[in-house]
This record gives sequence, C-alpha cells and structure tokens, in this order.
Amino acid sequence: MSASETARENAQQALIDAYAKLLTCVTQMHELANAEQWAELIEQRTHYVMSVEALRKRDSETVLDDDARKRKAELLESILEHDVEIRRRLVARRDELGKLIGVSQRQRSLHRAYAPQQGETALFDSDSGQEKGLT
Repeated sequence: MSASETARENAQQALIDAYAKLLTCVTQMHELANAEQWAELIEQRTHYVMSVEALRKRDSETVLDDDARKRKAELLESILEHDVEIRRRLVARRDELGKLIGVSQRQRSLHRAYAPQQGETALFDSDSGQEKGLT
C-alpha cells in the first residue's frame, strides 16, 4: 500500500470518526431534550454547531470509497433522526413558554387595570359606607 493510499484511508477514517462523534453528541442532546434540561441542551447545541462547521470543511476535502460513503449515509440518517426529535421537543417547549408568557402578560394587565382601584377602595369603610379619615 502506497503512502497516498494510506493517507486517503486515514482521512476517510477520520471523517467517519468525526461523523460518529457528531452522532454521539446529537444523541446526548436528544437525551437532554427528553429530560427537559434546556440550558444544558443549548450549551451542547453550541458545540454541536461548531463541530458541524469543522466537519463540513473536512467533508469537502475528503474523497470516500463506497464502504465509507455507505457508513457516512448511515451515520447521517441517525444524526438527522435525532435532530428532528430535538427540534420537535424545542418547538413544544417554545409553545409552552409562549403560553406562559401570555398568561403572565394577562396577569400584569389585570394587575395594572385593577391595582389603582384597590387603592381607592382601601380608603372606603365598607361597614359604615363612609370614607375613612373624613368626618
């Protein structure tokens, strides 16, 4: 085996290993999403995006043989399946947060609308029907 063939095989293996590492990362992210550990998921997602960018460069520079292409396709399919599930969980979480924000805004609006009236009623003595402090 020539040095160039060895280098090509090493490059192929390094690329496949990088895809396998990406699959491990996205699997962990999926577990975090299922556990609703959102802060950790976002942190992991940042590293994931950086890994994808590095992999994109390596992928464009590496020529794969048929076996390596097949393995890459299998890894990509698994990565994308996890990614779809993560996105589904994130959309559900976004919708949940949107509802909570809506409830909070309605409560704040109600408080603003009725809080001034509460101050006025505190000056009114409900037992005697007279205003407090005024005689």
